[in-house]
Amino acid sequence: MTGPLFEPSPERVRAAQLTRFRERMEQRFARRIPDYAALHAWSIAHREEFWPALWEFCEVRGVRGEPVLEEGERMPGARWFPEARLNFAENLLRRGDERPALVARDESGARRVMSWAELAREASRGAQALRAAGVRPGDRVAGYLPNGIDAVLAMLAAASLGAVWSSCSPDFGVQGVLDRFGQIAPRVLFAAEGYSYNGKRHDLGARVEAIAEGLPSLERLVTSWSDFTAPFAAGELEFAQLPFDHPLYILYSSGTTGAPKCIVHGAGGTLLQHLKEHRLHVDLRPGDVLFYFTTTGWMMWNWLASGLASEATLALYDGSPFHPDPAALFDLAEEERVSIFGASAKFIDATRKAGLRPRETHELASLRAILSTGSPLAPEGFAWVYDAVASDVPLASISGGTDIVSCFVCADPTGPVFAGECQVAALGMAVDVFDDAGRPVRGAPGELVCTRAFPSMPIGFWNDVDGSRYRAAYFERFAGVWHHGDFAEWTENGGMIIHGRSDATLNPGGVRIGTAEIYRQVEQIDAVQEALVIGQPWDNDVRVVLFVRLRGEARLDDALRDEIRRRIRTNTTPRHVPAVIAQVDDIPRTKSGKIVELAVRDVVAGRPVKNREALANPEALELFRDCPELR
Repeated sequence: MTGPLFEPSPERVRAAQLTRFRERMEQRFARRIPDYAALHAWSIAHREEFWPALWEFCEVRGVRGEPVLEEGERMPGARWFPEARLNFAENLLRRGDERPALVARDESGARRVMSWAELAREASRGAQALRAAGVRPGDRVAGYLPNGIDAVLAMLAAASLGAVWSSCSPDFGVQGVLDRFGQIAPRVLFAAEGYSYNGKRHDLGARVEAIAEGLPSLERLVTSWSDFTAPFAAGELEFAQLPFDHPLYILYSSGTTGAPKCIVHGAGGTLLQHLKEHRLHVDLRPGDVLFYFTTTGWMMWNWLASGLASEATLALYDGSPFHPDPAALFDLAEEERVSIFGASAKFIDATRKAGLRPRETHELASLRAILSTGSPLAPEGFAWVYDAVASDVPLASISGGTDIVSCFVCADPTGPVFAGECQVAALGMAVDVFDDAGRPVRGAPGELVCTRAFPSMPIGFWNDVDGSRYRAAYFERFAGVWHHGDFAEWTENGGMIIHGRSDATLNPGGVRIGTAEIYRQVEQIDAVQEALVIGQPWDNDVRVVLFVRLRGEARLDDALRDEIRRRIRTNTTPRHVPAVIAQVDDIPRTKSGKIVELAVRDVVAGRPVKNREALANPEALELFRDCPELR
């Protein structure tokens, strides 16, 4: 067991909101809760005390009512706060002063700031315009927008009325948008006229026209916020008071193995989960600047938007994170004095490989935490952050998903950080790891599960009237238990390692291997830019096949193959060593940057890949078809 990379000072621990919450729970419930582990255990065993206490601590605006939980042992089927009434947008618009609420930047350097007062005024005008367009509670309002101020405004205006918000980023093609919005029948669509990426301007006019034509439910297309709201004067926002589980968002599964699932999330559960994660796990405070590199097509955009409920300023960025140079996001962090900086594990690995050392080139004294998600962050990524970015802040690898619009494992601002590990199971989340027989397992990887109901479980899937698709997605593998689909392992430190998606897990000789274990080794080799690994049926077994994208002019020769195999064998096991290594010019990935092992596996097997529109670079799939090394 190696020691921690970071441990918070006693002063930092005392100042954390998590500490204040834990001490308040000790006093309120007259019980000893000495540390995080005890607080987590209490939050699971006493859910009907924990969640109302969190509601009060975070000063949720609304009427809570009683009871807290009905049919709490059913999953699915539990109902949280069945008598509560609240409005999501009201909780995000709790300030009204002239301090900045939103700071939006793009890769050209353009900067736009909106104060809390202006945000409320503009949201009120948007709400009036939507109401005049006939939008009522439960109607769908969609956004085909970049990550900027207009997207936040449209979401807040819709949520204030009780409409359901759903968004796609503008890099989606027409069919990808219709595969999503076509299922939910929006009445209003907010769309951008264009966007910039990597120094290039992309006009969306023809695409937006085709999308509008493909949505027979559409009654209003909005391409200009100012034109849409011009007839309406800013006034006091009217917030519809709605049930706790009133639908707020529709998010989508990646859709790479079929039509995207339309996952419906409730307002109350989303709000409570995000407040908990922001305030207790991340220690987000009023006046902080919260940044996460995301698009409107990834759940981290929804997570970022909720930072307003903690009275933080949101830093929004649209464009390539590497334009005009690889330090673009660190420029933003310095200039906007970002407090909480979040990005994907792939971004951290790419900046590490680019040789950046931001601590030597940027003033980052405002940083209090760095977050990573999207895929497992390798120990080398942790080491690089502490060596090259900041040595005195917690680095939290967090993990959850679109399915719960929140996290199963999260940050602990009062605890140590160990390389390669997510720090803790999130409060109120009965997270465990099961073996194939449904038994808790320690010291070995298994299936990530949650054994008790939690407030941000989806309301269900859109158009899944009897709930059968919802139950099949999460509850068929282990009866009455949420099966998340991640291959995970508890550590001796009480943290968790995510080894990748369990449906992409390799199984040579009947031994399960997480793909992240191989990526960790391969991507440390200088010549390798990134990699993708699959299992291929072969000779009545499964063989491990590794594809590598190399840097610059590097080429895959016998010496490099030997180096790759030697490193994998030395640092893992002989079963991890790929039987085949092949070079490709690109790796296919989703719009949110996740590599798509299952789609490549289908191409290699000669099966059709459904919904190629879900990919950022679908043309890359053709590189794997009829690969000569696999014959």
